Amino acid sequence: MKSVKPGRGPSFMSGILSLVVSFFGIAWTVAAASMGAHGFLLLFGVVFAALGVVQAIYSFKNAAGKNRFSAYDITEDGEEPDPLQIHDSYPALFCPYCGCVVHADHLFCKHCGKKIT
Repeated sequence: MKSVKPGRGPSFMSGILSLVVSFFGIAWTVAAASMGAHGFLLLFGVVFAALGVVQAIYSFKNAAGKNRFSAYDITEDGEEPDPLQIHDSYPALFCPYCGCVVHADHLFCKHCGKKIT
């Protein structure tokens, strides 16, 4: 059986956007320093750049990793573990209407109240 997982593409694009954010933080810090701004504005740019680098590392690792968190790739059984499965002996299902976790013995979704088919 195939399962749906988040794809590598969104993670890769998030990594690229994070690099852009990092460059903005660096440009902000340089511009603030050249204008003689207070330490708070310099610190803002440094923190902004650092958070962008951390997010970029996470995103690129997620895009290239074997056991990544994914939402849109379709994978075969045994290809990689499913991070959304709660436990092997009591697997979780998801409501087709709202996406909330619904256990196998439930007839209706606790969140939206619709009947699980």
